[in-house]
Amino acid sequence: MDAHEVDRPRAALGLFVADVFASVPRKDQRAKGECYLRGLMLEGRRKSIQPMAERLPDGDMQARQQFVSRSPWDWTPVRRRIAERLCRVIRPEVWVVDDVSFPKCGRASVGVARQYCGALGKRANCQVAVSVHAATDTASCPLEWDLFLPEEWAAGHQRRHRAGVPDDIGHVPKTHLAVGLLDRLAKWLGTVPVIVADAGYGRSVSFRLVLEERGWSYVMALDPKEIARPADARPWQPHYGGLGPRTLRRCRQAPRPLHTFVEGSAPFRDVVWRQGSKGAMTSRFAALQVRPSGKEARRTAQEQAGGRSRWDGVLPERTLLVEQPEHAAEPTGYWMTNLPPTTPIAYLVRWAKMRWRIEHGYRELKHCLGLDHFEGRTWRGWHHHVTLVTAAQAFLTLRRYDPKAHMPA
Repeated sequence: MDAHEVDRPRAALGLFVADVFASVPRKDQRAKGECYLRGLMLEGRRKSIQPMAERLPDGDMQARQQFVSRSPWDWTPVRRRIAERLCRVIRPEVWVVDDVSFPKCGRASVGVARQYCGALGKRANCQVAVSVHAATDTASCPLEWDLFLPEEWAAGHQRRHRAGVPDDIGHVPKTHLAVGLLDRLAKWLGTVPVIVADAGYGRSVSFRLVLEERGWSYVMALDPKEIARPADARPWQPHYGGLGPRTLRRCRQAPRPLHTFVEGSAPFRDVVWRQGSKGAMTSRFAALQVRPSGKEARRTAQEQAGGRSRWDGVLPERTLLVEQPEHAAEPTGYWMTNLPPTTPIAYLVRWAKMRWRIEHGYRELKHCLGLDHFEGRTWRGWHHHVTLVTAAQAFLTLRRYDPKAHMPA
């Protein structure tokens, strides 16, 4: 946008800010939030504080710096109100769990470490954030964020103090952060749609089982090397010789990689999941019943049964969705879901493929709204910045859906 395009919906933006930043106690702080949002939505290559302040007639750089990096306003109720308004309007079909990286040059910024950086496709110096996005075929927007702290940040007390990391925040696996985000959103919004994630999360059996324990449905991408047993695999009880503890029940069939389940005559069929710019998006898919296996699956099943000796040896049955285009020599995608086996395959494919929408959202967040342009180093500053960027994208998304959607309900 240029300055005139921002001024036209200025009244709408004012109402939006008054609503979602209602928890921010001071009027002047809310005004700074509105100014920051206008700076994010203006044209400009950099969306860090100094260049934004130079582009705005009321852009006081020192005031913006204080508002983002040092002001103690709480970002949680702001994100909650954004999530409530977005989900009411766009009615998301799925929540997408994902993580995004922010390349950094120095090592003083909070959470920076040498780790895999998706933005660069290799290990590099970066921050990594876990997020949950609401998505449909026509829109997506982040609902909640958390910053991943690598292990080296767990004990670096001086480093943590300089970055303002709270004492109760430590190194937590990304899957655990994702569960925390989902728990908060479920508490805020009540209804949880189908949860979608890539193989980085789908390969974690414990993550999938935590979702099942909460009664949530998911469609998770998997690595081809994951192992499973056929749905008809049944455990048997080996003969007891009379000495020592009884041998546990076990399956005669050994677990095998997922690709072996589609060799031969897998029931593939053509499925259309959406209309793209060049026509219908279609491919061949098969839905198979399998029993996910492996040490983690077996250990979790034993824990749920009340102990190793009480487990009957039966692993839960799940639906494996496989994609193999007509002229492909082997499958190109695998997904696991806990939805009922009677769920139409067209629904499974649609939800599995809906993760594509957040890539469009990231393009707007990064290239247009400056998600990765923040130059501050503190925990508070990072959370304030991503909250303001989320608010900017939420405002634009609501305006695209309905120019009158800025009116609070």
